[in-house]
Amino acid sequence: MPKQKTRKSAAKRFKVTKRGKILRGRAFTSHLNVKRSSKKRRAQGRPVEVKGFYAKKLRKGMGLRKASSGKS
Repeated sequence: MPKQKTRKSAAKRFKVTKRGKILRGRAFTSHLNVKRSSKKRRAQGRPVEVKGFYAKKLRKGMGLRKASSGKS
């Protein structure tokens, strides 16, 4: 059986943590930031976890197994 190919478009956009969580970047960060508060601008720089059904689809598309339950 051949190897499963990783969806490179997804691999470039999302990061997978050790525990199997998928992180994404935030939208609306490129310009017009002067009118936003410092708090909001800082928050925009931090990645956010992808949850629910969409995370499940991404995991499958990126060729990952199900996330670990928390115990190593």
